[in-house]
Amino acid sequence: MKKRNIEKLKYTLNVPVKIFNDRRLGVLESLVLYLQQIYKFRNCEIAKLLNRDDRTIYTVLKRANEKIGDKK
Repeated sequence: MKKRNIEKLKYTLNVPVKIFNDRRLGVLESLVLYLQQIYKFRNCEIAKLLNRDDRTIYTVLKRANEKIGDKK
């Protein structure tokens, strides 16, 4: 798999505001879901972008998927 330059992405990543419209999800949950589904980032890449722990991202994704009914 091709390595991504996470540092460069910090300054070039555009996220549409409409992803936060789903009131069932929190801001972090919406953002993490978007980064995973649209940009196909792995949990470790999202964690680096958001300056969070990998385990936090895993938990956020799990809870967000439960809230929207997407059992994976």
